[in-house]
Amino acid sequence: MTALDQISHQLTKRDFESDQEIRWCPGCGDNSILAQVQRVLAELSTEKEKYVFVSGIGCSSRFPYYMNTYGFHGIHGRAMAIASGVKISNPDLQVWVVTGDGDALAIGGNHFIHTIRRNLDIKILLFNNQIYGLTKGQYSPTSKIGQVTKTSPWGVVEYPFNPVAVALGAGASFVARTIDRDPKGLQDTLRAAAAHKGTAFVEIFQNCVIFNDGAFNDLSNKETRPDRVVTLEDGKPLIFGKNQDKGIKLDGFTPVIVDLNDGKHSVSDLLVHNVKSNDPVLAFIYAQMSENPALPTPMGVFRSVEWTTYEKDIEKQIEIAQNKRGKKTLQDLLKTGDTWTVE
Repeated sequence: MTALDQISHQLTKRDFESDQEIRWCPGCGDNSILAQVQRVLAELSTEKEKYVFVSGIGCSSRFPYYMNTYGFHGIHGRAMAIASGVKISNPDLQVWVVTGDGDALAIGGNHFIHTIRRNLDIKILLFNNQIYGLTKGQYSPTSKIGQVTKTSPWGVVEYPFNPVAVALGAGASFVARTIDRDPKGLQDTLRAAAAHKGTAFVEIFQNCVIFNDGAFNDLSNKETRPDRVVTLEDGKPLIFGKNQDKGIKLDGFTPVIVDLNDGKHSVSDLLVHNVKSNDPVLAFIYAQMSENPALPTPMGVFRSVEWTTYEKDIEKQIEIAQNKRGKKTLQDLLKTGDTWTVE
């Protein structure tokens, strides 16, 4: 057993709990997410001191206070930029970003897409409650058309962002979706994200009990969930339903539901998930399914492929430059190139 293994076996959820009073509303989905993150990190073979949690502004952004790790509570929409600096300056750290649908996709949208396309080895947890909770109930970039809020008293007229589709469009190497009220599924997704080398983006449907209560009830309720959710498992066909008798096949590029008991279809007709595919087309199709109320919402890992990470490429460039020109000081840099004297 290695030293890291000994550390991981000794750690428990409690080791990741800080001494700060948790100030989320009772019943808020953030409480469940926090608990599952703490449980999963306790399983991993990483010292607690290697973790850094970075957040912006929003209810979700209290997260670093409640983790007994290093943390940084940043400014609105800038968590990705701060996390990028932390990772580039110290690549050995395990950097996690905790953000919300407003923080990441509105004011922070530009940082979000560029962090993903660069493929730094960081983990991004986006709590999507389809509302601005901290500032008391304005509509957000993911609020549904027609949703009545304090800033849309006659209903939202803007088409909402699909966070999974946005991440895929930015070239994400790892994309997943889960929900606060499914502890096992949430833990499984967090484990997969933690193991990924590169930017791991996880959208988490999170219930806001005050300003958007019940937004995801059909996806979390034990009675409705089997018919409303299809779980993505690598190498397995897309099967769902209370009796596991429904499936998803493609009609051209359009996903359609088939009845496996109708005598016309079998499991061999169904889509088979390939999480390692370099072609993101199927992942895009899965992403769009959640926008069609007639289709089940996919949950799980949509895509997980690996390529070189941004911080590793930066390290290589620095090494090449040092081998070619030697190590320099700041004074050497200031005296390099065009200089002049002002008299």
